[in-house]
Amino acid sequence: MLKKSLLTLAAATAAMLALASCGQGAGAGSQDKAAGTVSITHAQGTQDVPLNPAKVYTFDLGVLDTLDALDVPVSGIPQVSLPASLTAYGSPDIQNIGTMKEPDFEAISAGAPDLIIISGRTAGSYAELSKIAPTIDLSISAKAPMDSFKAATASLGQIFGKEAEVAAKIAAIDTKVAATKATAPAAGTGLIVMTSGGELTAYGAGSRFGLIHDVLGVATAAEVKAEGSHGEAISFEYIAKSNPGSLYVIDRDVAMGESKGAAEAVLNNALVKGTDAAKNSRISYLDPASWYLIGYGLNNVDAMVDAVATSVAKA
Repeated sequence: MLKKSLLTLAAATAAMLALASCGQGAGAGSQDKAAGTVSITHAQGTQDVPLNPAKVYTFDLGVLDTLDALDVPVSGIPQVSLPASLTAYGSPDIQNIGTMKEPDFEAISAGAPDLIIISGRTAGSYAELSKIAPTIDLSISAKAPMDSFKAATASLGQIFGKEAEVAAKIAAIDTKVAATKATAPAAGTGLIVMTSGGELTAYGAGSRFGLIHDVLGVATAAEVKAEGSHGEAISFEYIAKSNPGSLYVIDRDVAMGESKGAAEAVLNNALVKGTDAAKNSRISYLDPASWYLIGYGLNNVDAMVDAVATSVAKA
């Protein structure tokens, strides 16, 4: 009887241990599943995204710049003229996923990405891309560029487990921004001009290049009439009348891989030379790729702030 009781107790104990083991396995599985995704709020809603996705496609060069800064591999980018800082992504190993405005849905679907990242130019394709893989829209708001940049970068930090690296880099940028903003008032007014095919366009506060005014505190030389992030077509007379203390120039032709030095030739006239900016050697030819193509990326924002800091330091 004793032997039988012992056998019964052993069997019962084994069964309990088996049940406990199964229960732990189910719990661990649920936890792994829960920990395997992160909910990201973006410009077009909220999306559950896998943590550390293996295959990432991005249509935004600012995001590409950030992922490069965080040492996160990218598997697909659109067909675009890559700036010098990102030429490594021109490798044949990187999937061509279409253009900024026209994604190659067939190629993207065949590539089976784990995550697709889009922004303004590709925003209209969000619904279609979402059918292929989790898709997030990390567009930067012209009305609050730094806030939306920080939010987008924080999201990338969450997805790829790079929160500490993101926090450190953002803190360094914030320090530079504060220092530049403190110096900017002494530099007087500024005017942002883009040249393209001999034409001139001015950009002001709240524009795609509004970082100069909105974040770094350079006073506007003129009230630029434009909607949203778009600029205003202007003339040389406009520049002369505005008489900026600093002139910030972006050469779109160079950004698009066309004629070099076009901006200097376009602005080489008496009306521009008569401005305080020209007289005091404060015409800054900003890096076209940095400002026009890349925009808000972790490495690139740091470089953009440095460019403006150098300009205002001349005052």
